[in-house]
Amino acid sequence: MSFIEIIKERARKELKTIVLPEAEDIRILQATEIALKEKYANIVLVGNEELIKEKAKTNDINIQGATIIDPSNSINYEKYVDLLYTLRKEKGMTIEQARKLVLDPVYYGMLMVKDEQSSADGLVSGAIHSTSDTLRPALQILKTAPGTKLVSAFFVMVVPNCQYGSNGTFIFADSGLNQNPTPEELSEIAISSGKSFEQLLGEEPKVAMLSYSTYGSAKSELTDKMVIATKLLKEKAPDLLCDGELQLDAAIIPEIANSKAPGSPLKGEANVLVFPNLDAGNIGYKLVQRLAKAEAYGPLCQGISKPVNDLSRGCNSNDVAGVIAITAVQAQIK
Repeated sequence: MSFIEIIKERARKELKTIVLPEAEDIRILQATEIALKEKYANIVLVGNEELIKEKAKTNDINIQGATIIDPSNSINYEKYVDLLYTLRKEKGMTIEQARKLVLDPVYYGMLMVKDEQSSADGLVSGAIHSTSDTLRPALQILKTAPGTKLVSAFFVMVVPNCQYGSNGTFIFADSGLNQNPTPEELSEIAISSGKSFEQLLGEEPKVAMLSYSTYGSAKSELTDKMVIATKLLKEKAPDLLCDGELQLDAAIIPEIANSKAPGSPLKGEANVLVFPNLDAGNIGYKLVQRLAKAEAYGPLCQGISKPVNDLSRGCNSNDVAGVIAITAVQAQIK
């Protein structure tokens, strides 16, 4: 079974409810049909009910079984206005601002996930919203998870016919959120990504701190950053199998690791790749996705108190369906 089929099978064992606040997008409706047909999640669509049903009918998409909620006539509208105002009034939010924001499907969806009396377990957005428009309400309403120092984002990359990583499966981090993380932040990203790999893949994470240098083959402020980040990582997580600074080939190809990084505990078998900045991470995942025809699931978020995941605006319906399944599994773990 492929990675995503394993995830879907896990999701079926304890059904969770996932909120989709971009319900007027065709890809979201198609993904809803997939999730309901394959029975791995309950779905809540947030938006204009009449428009959602019309789009589904026009495009021959079966969304029967999904719950549709229009914030403007929801029985929980006033409740969520009060909840949002209570959460944000110390930051200067007025009740009038709360009334307006609750009509936004992303904010409404986050409030559903926050509401302990709601059945909502997680949320997926980003097909038509920027990452900031998805994560801003998540951080305002759901906050960070206990003990988390940094919210970060990763992609699960599944590369066909690939012998590297975990049968071609990797985590790429941070490929979606933090622009130029410090060594301290990189160490936190690495720890979170290792945990995410273990949760989703059920295997031991092997974390590589990537650079254009291997073990001092070049020296600059850029390489120093990854050297310091690796040192901090080993101090914070002594049981985590990790190494750096490493060039990509020394991280994932045993023969090259033996030559460039003899004695590396990774032995060229890294499955979690931590990039030095968002430029490298974003370019890297898109290269692998487009040239190697890899499946790319994400950006998936780590460090938020409830499962919230972003989508690439270039996603297709199968990508969305996969992220729904991943979000459901994360909700099981939570």
